[in-house]
Amino acid sequence: MHGFANPARFLRIARWLTPLLLLCGIAVTAGALALGLLTFPPEWIQKDAVYIILVHVPPAWLGMAGWMAIAVASLVELVWRHPLAGIAARAAALPGAVFTAICLITGSLWGRPTWGAWWVWDLRLTSMLLLLFLYFGYMALAGAAQRDGGSGRVAAIFGMLGAINIPIIHYSVIWLNLQHQRPSLSMGNSAIDTVYLWPLLGAMVGFSLIFGGVVLLRMRAILADQQANARLRRKAMAGVGAGAAS
Repeated sequence: MHGFANPARFLRIARWLTPLLLLCGIAVTAGALALGLLTFPPEWIQKDAVYIILVHVPPAWLGMAGWMAIAVASLVELVWRHPLAGIAARAAALPGAVFTAICLITGSLWGRPTWGAWWVWDLRLTSMLLLLFLYFGYMALAGAAQRDGGSGRVAAIFGMLGAINIPIIHYSVIWLNLQHQRPSLSMGNSAIDTVYLWPLLGAMVGFSLIFGGVVLLRMRAILADQQANARLRRKAMAGVGAGAAS
């Protein structure tokens, strides 16, 4: 892991990996969506609303995965002082929030014809909404630390504590009899017919590649901004030193 601690080495890898992830992600996602639209039969209960699964389940997974990335990166930042860990956490926050918002919006669109309501206050939906607010809180803390020149320790601790919400989101439909259905996908098992399963898995892979590409892109942007600020500070110090010497 420490082999990638050098920002220059990371940037060399990220420079070619970023477009590769984005292009592959867009291609895989487009193919999965097209396959789903062409092959999905109307589900006997949900009818044509079943198509929303392709743009609801992957963002739901990535909303939770994004916060876990923040939590792991925050732990690495606090314990091992990895120079890129805090940057990775900050980079994952915005796309994680976007995918969480997409999950909530598509879930509402899915719930209206399926449940007869745009929103219900069950534990799964409420904890997912809480996750979006946690993202907003983390981005505010990280942004304040960046503006004030702080260490980002408070944001890192917040990122780790917020991970408590992830198992609540995941296990809520198992612990309680909720409006939201139980998990259809699990390790080594699936309750979804294969005609729906393969396009869904393709969409999950495609969206995950896009997520990874966006995180790398944002990490590169944050590093470039830090380097630019460092150059400005050096020039300012040099100007102060030259003025004092004269």
